[in-house]
Amino acid sequence: MRATMMTTRCRYRQRGIALPLVVVGLLAMLAVAGLALDGSHALANKTRLQNFVDAAALAAAKELSLFDFDTARATAAAMSLLGQNADGPGNHEFNDAYDADEISVTVQYSETLNPFTPGAPQGPYVRVIAQNFDIQTTLSRVLGVNELPVGASAVAGPSPRIKTACNIAPLVVCANDVNAESYGFPPDEVRVLKPQPGQHDDVGPGNYKLLRLDCGAGGACVRENMAGSYEQCLSDDETVETEPGVTAGPTSQGFNTRFCETNCDPDYPPDVVITTPDPYLETDSSDPPKIFQGGREVFTADQVYAGDQIYGYDEYIDASIAALEAGQTGAFGRRVLAMPVADCTGDETGQSTLTVEGFACFFALQPILGGPEKEIFGQFVGDCVSGGTPGSDPDDENGPYILQLYKDPDSNDS
Repeated sequence: MRATMMTTRCRYRQRGIALPLVVVGLLAMLAVAGLALDGSHALANKTRLQNFVDAAALAAAKELSLFDFDTARATAAAMSLLGQNADGPGNHEFNDAYDADEISVTVQYSETLNPFTPGAPQGPYVRVIAQNFDIQTTLSRVLGVNELPVGASAVAGPSPRIKTACNIAPLVVCANDVNAESYGFPPDEVRVLKPQPGQHDDVGPGNYKLLRLDCGAGGACVRENMAGSYEQCLSDDETVETEPGVTAGPTSQGFNTRFCETNCDPDYPPDVVITTPDPYLETDSSDPPKIFQGGREVFTADQVYAGDQIYGYDEYIDASIAALEAGQTGAFGRRVLAMPVADCTGDETGQSTLTVEGFACFFALQPILGGPEKEIFGQFVGDCVSGGTPGSDPDDENGPYILQLYKDPDSNDS
């Protein structure tokens, strides 16, 4: 009997031990569930915020490119896009915090990518940082965690020079010096991109620097490609075939869509800015031809550019900016051509095979005129935005590029 009573007392004493164990276990389960639930919630908002700053950085980089490195405009574009994304459906948490100025947003500019050194007056690299986006927790509060901070950064800017270019013009330009920077083209050089009959320039007789791209031989192919239909890509060291003959009609029909004022081709709209030099440029009968405007040589004897006296790329950019500021819509940049560059020998007659050494950007100065004058005049502009695949490392070389995102060198998770 005594043994039985002692056993019963022990059991009564042990009954209270289970309750704190259950409480501790429940708290642990709530903590684990809270960390999983709130962590997933924070990660979803982190991903959303990263997408927002990525888009904002690209918008700022695009604005820098369009508006001649105006960082005030670029910053405004980044902030505007962040605000638009905040107002989007499903973004109420970000929107509430953004509208309450609880999220700290910084836009920085740097001349170099790595190191990214804030303070550059013009970029071209831009970084957008969003911080202090605090996500309110739920079950994690049992651990004393009331909010989880979320931040993100993104860097965008021009890519390295394009090694594989798309949407190119069906014209080849011969390098002044294939081994020199910018292939030896002087800044703002005006040159004949397609000579008129009887002019050989830096290729042989019967070769007018037209390219046969993708769609076979004939004028119809040249017309469509000259209007802008060529969507395939070319890479360094690939070969291209020239199209023999003047092909005057198809060339002017396609090329002049970029300047059209009336009865335009809806598939190939004109550039928003179609102002041209007045009077038009022309050439003389020398070989290579000299370029004149109203009897005045565009280049002096020592190759000094007289571009401030003609309507050129700088004036075009100013007019394009004014059109953008006025809210005008249309096909911006149709007159800026990415073209393959070749090392010409002067012996490329008729149909020839040329090796692509790289790509260069030229501004189309005026439409092709009627009569015997069938030249295309272009002004070397150094850089231009184009489609394609860039090289792996940033460089200072001129040429077509794309705007792209980079890993932020000062962040592990951008």
